[in-house]
Amino acid sequence: MAQSLLPLVLDVGVPLASYYILSDGFGLSEVAALGWSSVVPALRTIRALVRRTEVNGLALLILVVNVVGLALSTMTGDPRLMLAKDSGVSSVVGIAVIVSVFTGKPLMTAGLKPFVTKGISARSAAWDRLAAGSAPFRRAERRFSLIWGTVLLVECVARVIGAYTIPVHTMVWLGSVLMVAAILLAMVVAGGSCAEPMEKMVRAEAEAETEAGTEAGRGAGDRVGAAGAVGSALVPAVPGS
Repeated sequence: MAQSLLPLVLDVGVPLASYYILSDGFGLSEVAALGWSSVVPALRTIRALVRRTEVNGLALLILVVNVVGLALSTMTGDPRLMLAKDSGVSSVVGIAVIVSVFTGKPLMTAGLKPFVTKGISARSAAWDRLAAGSAPFRRAERRFSLIWGTVLLVECVARVIGAYTIPVHTMVWLGSVLMVAAILLAMVVAGGSCAEPMEKMVRAEAEAETEAGTEAGRGAGDRVGAAGAVGSALVPAVPGS
């Protein structure tokens, strides 16, 4: 649980606290405070990209959107544009996730599969079999990503509206609340309607495969035993035995 929540704390809690400390405590302007508070998430994304053996296209896209938005906001000196920039990240992710559903490679599967299989090899194999041959399983997999993408887009629209209608000092924390609420909503809806049924299907498939293997092993053992009995019957009895 702590490992799962750490990225949320770093990407939401640290920038939020940094903004108010820099703005209220050190008297920095709204633009400067927002800019410096964006450093930690940007550095985390860069570090993740550097540590990977292959380029993560989505993470790279998020970083580019952040950098471009930050540069534009600094040049124009508009703190509201800087807040709207964060919504741009959500929209990019949301659109990418939705598009991935229709291209047949749902982006959210990368996080969904480990959650469902729990790192158990038998369940991973069961996932692969279901993904290859079960239409209901594939529909649930696509629906999971579609729910996440839709929620992120709605959250994006709400934050853009708030960025230009609500005072900046209020929208800084309210934007974070909206983002956390959107994540929790997506987790509940997608988890209950997709992840849980998929986990049941994977568990049932893994158990069925295990039982089939056990039956096959038992049948092979019976055949070996029967062959041994037949062989013993065919061997002539040794005199005096």
